Amino acid sequence: MKNSKAFFSVLLSGMLWGIITIFIKNLSRLDVDAMQISLIRMVVAAPLFTLFLAVKDKSKLKIKLKDLWIFVGTGIVSVVLFNCAYFYTMIKSEASIAVVLLYTSPVFIMILSAILFKEKITVRKLVALALTFAGCVLVAGLIGGKYQLKPLILLTGLASGLFYGLYTIFGRVALKKYDTLTVTVYTFIFGLIGSLFIGKPVETITEIKATPEIILWGLGIGFFCTVLPYFFYTWGLQRMESGKAAIIVAIEPMVGAVLGMAVYGESVSAFKITGILLILTAIIILNLPEKSKV
Repeated sequence: MKNSKAFFSVLLSGMLWGIITIFIKNLSRLDVDAMQISLIRMVVAAPLFTLFLAVKDKSKLKIKLKDLWIFVGTGIVSVVLFNCAYFYTMIKSEASIAVVLLYTSPVFIMILSAILFKEKITVRKLVALALTFAGCVLVAGLIGGKYQLKPLILLTGLASGLFYGLYTIFGRVALKKYDTLTVTVYTFIFGLIGSLFIGKPVETITEIKATPEIILWGLGIGFFCTVLPYFFYTWGLQRMESGKAAIIVAIEPMVGAVLGMAVYGESVSAFKITGILLILTAIIILNLPEKSKV
């Protein structure tokens, strides 16, 4: 029963992250750009995460000044730059393309982990790398696709995967010293600080006053696509193997891609679907448990 609840908890988190397409598209429709969406997301999520930890265990809010650089990495590099690259890609191209390019992150994690943490690059990892590359080529429309992806969009899409993957790298360092909730709270606090510099807060407030509907979609992206999925994922992760959770949460790109094609009328082709499946296969391969040696 516990495993069943954990499974559905992680599955739900992936689905909630996947529906972020709806909120980004609607905020973009209201002339809110990628950097402003990042700011709005942080303004909603950071206080909620901080309030939760303050009520749950305020002692976990203590960190050392010498470790601030870690949270600059998780919050500004990994979250703010990721938000901007990902949202820009989604707004300027197609949701299905943005979501799938985001999930090149396991490849970046593999390469960086090998360089920084001396993790082995196995045959399995190389196969996953090849599948991901092939999938990106197909999704980008470089082979057989009617939709030709511009080089800038391909670059920002891959950048979103890189910055998303860097969270795992910085997070690995942070988690050696701090609790998961502490890392998350300070990641979003620094994410909010970074977003204030690039998110044009004065202009954003003016736009919100002129178009109050922005508040509705802003609360949605901050709560339904940030706070809720994080808690569902963390709750499920505590009750199951991380490898299994990573495979289950891979429903996110599938949800995003399907929404893009079904709801927003984005291009559908056998090449794009094949590319999506190749990237999802790569993710699963990377997370399969290693065979135990006899």
